Amino acid sequence: MPKGKNGRSRRRYGDELKAEAVQMLLDGHSAESVVSRLGLSGCSVLYRWKANLVSASGPAATALEARVQELEKELRRVEQERDILKKLRQAKLGKGGCFMTS
Repeated sequence: MPKGKNGRSRRRYGDELKAEAVQMLLDGHSAESVVSRLGLSGCSVLYRWKANLVSASGPAATALEARVQELEKELRRVEQERDILKKLRQAKLGKGGCFMTS
């Protein structure tokens, strides 16, 4: 096995394991859960495999990946807005006032 910078052996992962790990990530599992379930060395290796797979799949896959990232960013923003509105509603209800929605 090749030696790393600190003299330790680098782990080698098979193509089948890489494909399974990336598929789990694409299916919605968190990177941390995939890493712990499959015993990988870290999240960075998983994200590198994903980037390699997407770039090898061509421009359509790259465009889809960009769109997915854009939608995930928008989803996080909308979830934050929802949480703020929930807290505001709870604060108004907690003051003994009646909160009416139209």
